[in-house]
Order: sequence, then C-alpha cells, then structure tokens
Amino acid sequence: MSTLVKSTANVPAAKTGSTALDLVLRFRALGLVIALAALIAATTAVNPRFLSAQSLRDLLFAAAITVLLACGMTVVVLTRGIDLSVGSVLGLSAYVTASALSESGAATPVAMLIGLAVGAACGALNGAVIHFGRVPPLVATLGTLYVFRGTVYFLAGGSRINASDLPRGFLDFGNGTVLGVPYLFCVALVVLAAVGVFLGRYRAGRDLYALGSNPEAARLAGIRAGRRLMTAYIVSGALAGLGGVLYAARFGTVDASAGYGLELNIVAAVVVGGVAIFGGSGTVLGAALGALLLAVINNALPVLRIDQFWQQAIVGALILAAIALDRLVSLRASRALRTKGSHVD
Repeated sequence: MSTLVKSTANVPAAKTGSTALDLVLRFRALGLVIALAALIAATTAVNPRFLSAQSLRDLLFAAAITVLLACGMTVVVLTRGIDLSVGSVLGLSAYVTASALSESGAATPVAMLIGLAVGAACGALNGAVIHFGRVPPLVATLGTLYVFRGTVYFLAGGSRINASDLPRGFLDFGNGTVLGVPYLFCVALVVLAAVGVFLGRYRAGRDLYALGSNPEAARLAGIRAGRRLMTAYIVSGALAGLGGVLYAARFGTVDASAGYGLELNIVAAVVVGGVAIFGGSGTVLGAALGALLLAVINNALPVLRIDQFWQQAIVGALILAAIALDRLVSLRASRALRTKGSHVD
C-alpha cells in the first residue's frame, strides 16, 4: 500500500516535467515568430515597399515549395533519418509532369497524379534501401540523390520544356492567387495541417516520435519499425513529387537542373525550425516557420544590402544554434528524468 501511495504522489511531478519541456519547445516556435517579425520590421524600415502586396505575394510564392518539402522532411527526421534526395525527386517529378502535359497530351489532373506517384515511388525506393538493405539514411539518400538526378538528365537529354508547351490552366494555377494568397501557398498550408494532424492525432504519427526517441525501446513496445520507416520515406517522396508538380506549374520552364541543391535548404529549414536532427522531437509547424524564416532572409538581406556570403553564413549560424539548443534541451530532459527516477526509488 505504501508503495502505491508513493508512486501516485510522484505523478504530478512527472506531469510538471513534461509541461516544462513542452514550454521550451513552444518557446522555440515563438522565438521563430519573433525573429521573423524583427527581420521584417528592420527590412521595412530600410525599404517600406518590402511589405507591399506584391512583395508579400512573391515571398509566399518563394516559401510555398520549401514549406511543402519541409513537412515531408520533418516526418523523416523524426525517425532519426534524413532524405537528401528531395531536390532530385522534385526535379524528376517536375520533368515527368511537364513531359506528360506537353508531349503525351495527358489531362492536367492525370499528369499531376503521375508526378505525385513518381515522388512516392522514389520515396519507397529510399525506404526499401534503408530498411531492407540496412544502409544508413545519409548514405542511402545521398546515393539516390545522384541516381534520380542522373535519371532526369537522361530523360531530358539536354533539352527543356518551355511554358508555351504547357496548358494555360496549369500555369494559371501555379501563378494564381485567392484573396491575394498564392494557390501554391494554400496547398502548402493544407499539407502542413494534414501532416500536423497525422503526427499529433494518429498512432502511426506518434510511433514516428517513439521510433526516433529510442528505436530499440520502440521495437520492444511492438511498434512495426519497418512499416513506419517506409511510411515516413514514402510521405517525404510523395510531398517532394507534389513539390515538383507545383514547381512545373509555377515556373513553366523545366529542365534537368530543376530543384538542384534544394535539399540543403530543406534540411536547414527543418533544423532551424526546431526538429531535432537526432530524432524524436519537433513539430511540423516549427519546420514550416523555419522555411518561412529562410525565405524572408533570402528576400530581406539583398534589400538590406548584405553580401551574399553573409547570407549563407547567417543560415549556417542558425543551423549551429538550433543543433546546440537541441543538445541543451536533450541534456536537461535527461537530467530531469534521472532526478525523477531517484525520487521514485
């Protein structure tokens, strides 16, 4: 009986520790919002036109695809993985979609589904190599990055597809707005909400956190690690494929270089947004805010007449700061758990 009373008395302490950690994570999202507001205010003070309707539309256009791919990358990073192939998947999907529209005469919805399917297939290949081949995610997706990019170059053969070859309705969707907000950004917001609900409300989403926090404990708890891992990479690939479809609609002109180097920006957005590179913690909202912050930086620093070198250095410093903060939060959480364990004993 005394043991039961003692363990019950410790329940509020555990809840308090969890609440404290939640506050730290929420503060990080608030910090990103404050950084965004401060950067926009400083840039507007130098050039008031930075907050014009056209500038804001351009900013949302620039951020839409990054936010979309950051949602997929978040799902992967939560499992202690990474997907360096997203830029190449986007390029392959964009070219296949544009080719289906211009050369095969496919209907726009069909071509968009083809692009999405190409991305999902690439994600499934990544997941299979990592799970069944037991290849580290960094090595596996670095390899498929070149495989997918080489496939694009093979299909393109040095040629490109021009906007004049694509249906007008498809291009209008890529450049249209509703109430001043680009359709592309609306799609990104819908995906953001869907991924957020999946991670927060569904068991499969919560399993990804458990798998990233402690893979061995997750397996012992009965979580199907292989299935969850495949799901994460298929989601990342499918969203990269959707990004390729939106890329083709936005820019019209598509060649083999579409999405080249984009993967580093996506990883940066996710890490800056507070998703732990070691897996197990973070939110898709934070990743989206990180993507938006990087988009604002890319647009604001030229207005502030800051050299391109410093633009890249600032992004690098943000990544290092985010990783250092992740490590600090992890150490504090471990210390709190050890303290709680000693009280229970």
